[in-house]
Amino acid sequence: MSIITIFSSEFCQKDGIVQKTLDKTGYKLIKDTDIAACASNLSGISENKIKNAFISKTSIFNKFTHEKERYISIIRLALSEIISSSDNLFIEGFSSQLIPKEITHVLKICLISDMKNRISFARESLGLSEKDAINLIHKHDEDRASWVNMLFKIRDPWDPSLYDIVIPTDKTNIDDIVELIESNLRSEVIKPTDTSKKAALDFILASKVEVALSKEGHNVSASARDGIVTITINKNVLLLNRLEEELKLIALKIHGVKSVETRVGKGFHQSDIYRKYDFEVPKVLLVDDEREFVQTLSERLLIRDMGSAIAYDGESALNMINEEEPEVMILDLKMPGIDGIEVLRRVKQTRPEIEVIILTGHGSEDDRKVCMNLGAFAYLHKPVNIDVLSDTLKKAKDKMKQNHKIKNG
Repeated sequence: MSIITIFSSEFCQKDGIVQKTLDKTGYKLIKDTDIAACASNLSGISENKIKNAFISKTSIFNKFTHEKERYISIIRLALSEIISSSDNLFIEGFSSQLIPKEITHVLKICLISDMKNRISFARESLGLSEKDAINLIHKHDEDRASWVNMLFKIRDPWDPSLYDIVIPTDKTNIDDIVELIESNLRSEVIKPTDTSKKAALDFILASKVEVALSKEGHNVSASARDGIVTITINKNVLLLNRLEEELKLIALKIHGVKSVETRVGKGFHQSDIYRKYDFEVPKVLLVDDEREFVQTLSERLLIRDMGSAIAYDGESALNMINEEEPEVMILDLKMPGIDGIEVLRRVKQTRPEIEVIILTGHGSEDDRKVCMNLGAFAYLHKPVNIDVLSDTLKKAKDKMKQNHKIKNG
């Protein structure tokens, strides 16, 4: 049977339309939360982390870790397996945009409404002020625009080229909308065909290849047709032939892959440099008010393939650990405002899994004892040998991994 998808702006009577359509068609509703749960089961990554892929904000560490892209590849795999193993599906949300256009037995619907009606609906349903309703709507729209732009390089999430039907819910009543969906669902154009079913199987294979590549630290896209996989490299790389061979070796291990081709994408000749992510390298937050020193340190770590973010004071560092997911912090002691010892104390109270390396030019033996008693991983003095610091960072990462294994049995 055909698949229905809905990608909607918020406060467009979506829930009522979806429920009535389900009642009329008997289809099964699949939400982003369902797909995230399936993706979590496939990967062992928490649902919350996977669902973060849907929001517009990207971690400052993502340019080093490719985590968002990795989570999306796992979401693709979960989605591909769901649509290939079930009939009569109604897929709602961000995930619906991941279904390839080659799978033609999909009725793609977009619900929209003008801002005035959305504000009114938000205020009535959630009891919000007009200002809060507007801010919430803008946040939802920002997430959707970011998602669509990332996937298709289209800035308008409601662009008609992405859908079979765009329905203005402020100008059409729910019963008529449901009837419109039903009538289009009966169209021969979106009936499953052998070609479309084969495309769904190709989707699974391509998704498996992307996940396998992402596990090895690669950020590339894959497509498949009749067992022939095409891998697209979208960032410039100096040793292209070596990368191509590595990608092929990984992909050919996937059951069902007959052969592998590689090509460079549209973004290959831009200034971005291809960087393979090493999962053994920690995500580092550098906290030091000496700007020239900490910027130089960040550059020296990057040469060793360690991506880092920088905070120039204790307050900024505490805000960043609440919003981001650093694994190791390199922390100075003497800073204006909140000093390093207080930062260490608060980090160990709220995010004890973060390993903290003290790096100071002014500390005393008493400071060292206080820091180690508070849970610091190491206490180092400036100037520090970069090899010693790199080795300490890797040991801190190893400790994090060990603690994670113990915690999760």
